[in-house]
Amino acid sequence: MPSVFDFSAKLNSGEEKSLADYRGKVLLIVNTASQCGFTPQYKGLEELYKKFRKQGLEILGFPCDQFGHQEPGSDEEIRGFCERNYGVTFPLFSKIEVNGKHQHPLYKHMKAEQGGLFGDDIKWNFTKFLVSREGKVIDRFASLTSPDRLSSDIAKALKA
Repeated sequence: MPSVFDFSAKLNSGEEKSLADYRGKVLLIVNTASQCGFTPQYKGLEELYKKFRKQGLEILGFPCDQFGHQEPGSDEEIRGFCERNYGVTFPLFSKIEVNGKHQHPLYKHMKAEQGGLFGDDIKWNFTKFLVSREGKVIDRFASLTSPDRLSSDIAKALKA
């Protein structure tokens, strides 16, 4: 069975990035948007990144415009917005789709490993997937789950 590390995606800078480069790290993979009611979660995600990065956490942000057209900007505009408004330093990727015919293969894989309460599709922006150091999706959190509520789950995954 494939792991998250078998996929690659384009970084916000345009460079193709193999997720195998994150092997041995715990990942929190999040579909993001800049004009959403949950957008302030960027601040909490950055706080988690600063708190746990040295212990082996990487947060990967995947902007997505599939929910209410809440991520209309270009990759450059998204990066600027995140840096300027939330001081984001974790990796941002190019805009992708997380559901449907054109969904990114990474999301298809993660949803198959951790379905949602009401079906596998991502319901909204800021759905979060926690991935083990071995590349297995170990949990999925809904948009309503704020980043500060993930500290204990991340700490546990880092210790495993």
